[in-house]
Amino acid sequence: MQLKTFIQQHRSEWMALEASIYTLRKRNSMNQTNINEFEYLYQKTTQHLSYSQTYFPNDEVTRYLNELVAKAHNLLYQTERSSWKQMQHFLSTKFIGLLLDQWQAIVIAMLLFTLGAIASFLAVIENPLHIYKILPSDMVQNIADPSQLEANQNAGNAPLMSAQIMTNNIRVAILAFVGGITFGILTLYVLIYNGILIGALAGYFWNADSSYIFWAYIVPHGMIELTAIFIVGGAGLLMGYRLFVPKNFSRVYHLKVQAVRSVQLLLGTIPLFIVAGLIEGYITPADLSLEIKYTVAITSVVAMIAYMLIGYHLLQKKTRAPLYSADQYSRK
Repeated sequence: MQLKTFIQQHRSEWMALEASIYTLRKRNSMNQTNINEFEYLYQKTTQHLSYSQTYFPNDEVTRYLNELVAKAHNLLYQTERSSWKQMQHFLSTKFIGLLLDQWQAIVIAMLLFTLGAIASFLAVIENPLHIYKILPSDMVQNIADPSQLEANQNAGNAPLMSAQIMTNNIRVAILAFVGGITFGILTLYVLIYNGILIGALAGYFWNADSSYIFWAYIVPHGMIELTAIFIVGGAGLLMGYRLFVPKNFSRVYHLKVQAVRSVQLLLGTIPLFIVAGLIEGYITPADLSLEIKYTVAITSVVAMIAYMLIGYHLLQKKTRAPLYSADQYSRK
């Protein structure tokens, strides 16, 4: 993109951000609509600055954008001192918006995990000895004897096995996120390999006719954890794709932009891991019937779906009207 075209395409947004900064400096104009408009324009201009720094580093437009972003950044800290309101806005709408923007990558992450799980599940069903080739030796040693699992469901190694899986899933999420900078190769490996681990365990207990008990220790916290892993894995895959296929922008530009989005998605999954940890600590090892544990799993899924739908409704409500009118700032 040439400099003249770049300026013509985005000048109205820069002028709109200037007007938004001026508006927000008036205390009586600090309402949610103005803040949403400012945030949108600030994010767009930050992306424009990254692009300009890459392709027009010595041009006047880069210095102008740097000063404009700096002013907006300072105002951002002044207008968003309430961390609770900022967190509420992020979790209620912004995080949902990020999910909607890259839902395809999240679905791909889920499919990769599922592919690995199905493959290892079928392999272990076909030959139970494959479990020793697939699972790490320490995990195999900590698996309870399937024939005794039902009699010892509230004691023994089942909660330990579940805790190991939870810890592993958190590590998986971090690796899947960081794997984006390897053009997504590490993310692909992490998603498929950990699907293989879960599938092998499922096949092991299937052969022992203990699947009902096994999943009762996995799904209460696992549904939430896996959702978080798919979200972060999708972010890693998308970052890798942007680096591998940069199209009209440089890889450095994509790394800057997508890294910010990926970090935001990672932060958005923290509450999911916290909830999953609470369930793992108090529900999974508790002296409760398996039916109650399955009920907790179903409830967690319904709660996540409700959260997504409510967030989508709020996002649609806030974006139904245009954030600003381009004609209002179309000075030559």
